[in-house]
Amino acid sequence: MNTSPVKPIRYWDVRHEAPREVPGHIVAETILCVHVNGQEWVTLVCSPHAVEDLIVGFLFLEGVIHTFEDLLGVVPTHNEHCVDVWLRKSAQPLPRKAVITSGCGGGITFEEATGTIPPVTREIRLPPTTIYELMRQLHQAAHAYRQARGIHAAGLSDGRQLLFSAEDVGRHNTIDRVCGQAFRAGMLPASRVLLTTGRISFEMVRKAAKMNIPIVVSRTSPTELAVRLAQVWKITIVGYARGHRLRIYTHPERIIQED
Repeated sequence: MNTSPVKPIRYWDVRHEAPREVPGHIVAETILCVHVNGQEWVTLVCSPHAVEDLIVGFLFLEGVIHTFEDLLGVVPTHNEHCVDVWLRKSAQPLPRKAVITSGCGGGITFEEATGTIPPVTREIRLPPTTIYELMRQLHQAAHAYRQARGIHAAGLSDGRQLLFSAEDVGRHNTIDRVCGQAFRAGMLPASRVLLTTGRISFEMVRKAAKMNIPIVVSRTSPTELAVRLAQVWKITIVGYARGHRLRIYTHPERIIQED
């Protein structure tokens, strides 16, 4: 599935009450029905491009698959509005108790108590100057945003450079996408830095904890629940990383170095 994340459009641009019709782009959006081993499971609102990355990351973060070998195939069907996922075996029932999240487009995750996810054990330390550079790299990689605006981006970094990046109308979907990219490349996301342009909410911190990621950075703010969970899961939350400023909300020792 190689559909573009943006679509061409013509619209009226009004400046100082002088309208003119101009060509431009608008963010694409689709409703994607996901079947697993022939069983209807979940419906996602997402960008229509590269849905294989999205689905693989979502399956991993929801505990449906644990290694790439668990997956036989991801096959778009029905004019690419559905995806058939085939697993080597179905060792456990698919999670069913869904939680509608605060993500753009109505995000979804499956309920999981904080006690079932252990604290992050991986360590990485970053000076603020490195965070500024990584956010600059993420901005440069956000091609659809520069075309149409109205779309989120996320990236995974090794603390030196951006390894993977993805864009989607849902900020939570971007996390699934970069996780799926890493998974398909044979790289576990543990010990990486997670970068995002969107607000950090609880489901995004949960995804970071599932990936054993110690640092999450955003150009905007975290929510109160996200901060509380990050404290429990020992994740460093950095917000408002813009230009040469940032705010550290939890576990500052990974960013602030003692003399």
